[in-house]
Amino acid sequence: MTNIKGVIFDVDGTLLDSMPIWENMASDYLIEQGVTPRPDLCEDLFALGGHEIPKYFQVEYGLRQSAETIQRGMYKLLEDFYFHKALPKHGVVAVLEAFRTHGMKMCVATATDRHLIEPALMRCGLLNFFDRIFTCGEEVTSKSCPDIYIRAAAFLGTGISETLVVEDALYAIRSAKNAGFSVVGVYDLSARDKQNEIKELSDYYFMKMDEIFAYL
Repeated sequence: MTNIKGVIFDVDGTLLDSMPIWENMASDYLIEQGVTPRPDLCEDLFALGGHEIPKYFQVEYGLRQSAETIQRGMYKLLEDFYFHKALPKHGVVAVLEAFRTHGMKMCVATATDRHLIEPALMRCGLLNFFDRIFTCGEEVTSKSCPDIYIRAAAFLGTGISETLVVEDALYAIRSAKNAGFSVVGVYDLSARDKQNEIKELSDYYFMKMDEIFAYL
């Protein structure tokens, strides 16, 4: 990693141990609306930004509420967790401190809305490590394409070959790799059935974030 000058971090499943809340939230919300979730619900949602989920519910489950109403309903289920309960994954704080000591420029690229992410990062003492938070909603994109990573690297002022992307989700790792970024794949239980593919695509793969110290 000697040529790396900038690092872009995912949040859910990478910095924060927060993926289980998304698995439960979607099912709980649909059940509240009198709709039975399909078995593939969670897998479909993993590739969407938070701003895309209301449209998905409208198209795939026939919800007739406005996107804004659906968004507010989801927020009620998520806010308590992000505002009061979400915790960093093992080794995250030590790794961020080490990157800062090494002079790395760092930012966040997340599919989750700022409304939820920023308070959680602040409460966990992580927010000040990052120069900026990029969200798919504000960038009007998803991690199925690499736009958010390219814009984040441009903000950091680091070339793609000098920028490391740290992610837990296969679709996001594939997107970043296709754009030419070096990628750290981090294990998360939510992607347990995709670990072989993640290992094959990633330049580095760690079960726990602090395993990265062997390469610094």
